[in-house]
Amino acid sequence: MTEDSRAAGAPTLEDVAKAAGVSRATVSRVINGVRNVDPVIQAAVRDAVAVTGYTPNRAARSLVTRKADSIALVVSGAGDDAPPVAATAGPAAATTSVGPGSGEGDERARFDGGVGSFMTEVFADPFFGRVVTGVVNFLRPRGIHPVLMFAETSRARDEVVSYLRQGSADGALVVSTHAEDPLPALITDAGLPAVLYARPARPVRISYVDLAHQDGARLAAEHLLARGCRRIATIAGPFDVPAAQDRLAGFRDSMARHGHPYIPVAEGGFTEESGASAMERLLAEHPDLDGLFVANDLMAVGACQVLRERGLRVPDEVAVIGFDDSRAAASCRPALTTVRQPVEDMAAEMARLLLDRLSRPDRAVTSVIFEPTLIVRASA
Repeated sequence: MTEDSRAAGAPTLEDVAKAAGVSRATVSRVINGVRNVDPVIQAAVRDAVAVTGYTPNRAARSLVTRKADSIALVVSGAGDDAPPVAATAGPAAATTSVGPGSGEGDERARFDGGVGSFMTEVFADPFFGRVVTGVVNFLRPRGIHPVLMFAETSRARDEVVSYLRQGSADGALVVSTHAEDPLPALITDAGLPAVLYARPARPVRISYVDLAHQDGARLAAEHLLARGCRRIATIAGPFDVPAAQDRLAGFRDSMARHGHPYIPVAEGGFTEESGASAMERLLAEHPDLDGLFVANDLMAVGACQVLRERGLRVPDEVAVIGFDDSRAAASCRPALTTVRQPVEDMAAEMARLLLDRLSRPDRAVTSVIFEPTLIVRASA
């Protein structure tokens, strides 16, 4: 290292070049990932970087590479006029709670929410923390750090698109919290690279990861039947959310294949409170039920609370199965049998797909579907 650079307090490209015995331009090419550099020279430059303690200037590097070395992790809502709720199932709940098949006629209700509480709702849901864990654990070893963005209004969505257009992030990982969310289409229409968590409700040319939700619901149905349950009901997620639709369809299909053509259904909103409310409605019409499949763990926790209050023992009198295998499943009393959704692995796969797209911009959009597993605990 030169006297001038030591005085300045930070090693420079010239210091690295001198230590490696190559030109400054060669050092720059190696640091910026140019491929046609002799492997021996690359090794010499990397050794020199380690010896000198040189740290590349990310801002300067981005001017050369046109890359931000940053990924936007976007949690997006439905719009200014449609309050979101928690995002537990992947695409999070819609805003309606009671609907067709819930035993409440035409009554409609809205869960608590609104633009002002959007971030509070997101951070209160264990699903989001699992997504962040999966994304960060994949990106951090690669020197990439996600920038968290919220897009709960049309203005916020425009800001996300502008942020990506300006190159402030190289691409986006989108967790959509409402079935009617327009952001995935806005991003793809702008030609920006992005990957979505969960199949979009409407056709959009965007890569996504998802779970085989119907298969997971079939696992739950078969387990309840194997236990001897015969008066079985289900608490579904919002009827306009693809994941909720698939879980309900898979459960109904499996039950029908085993000679149970009618399954009572109450709609919930992927929150503990909505699960408790749905359980109350089911018990009002079907007080003798002995098995219950709930479309996510938070709702199952609420359902178990109501069952305890009614003096119904779980699983002796009512066996309960949830979905997700979140922290709520382990903390439930009794511990919840549930269908595992490997959220962390799915989030990491989102990041992998996006980096692959960034390295190969001409690659076609794709989907990766994960398989569910049944985690048997005390509730069923």
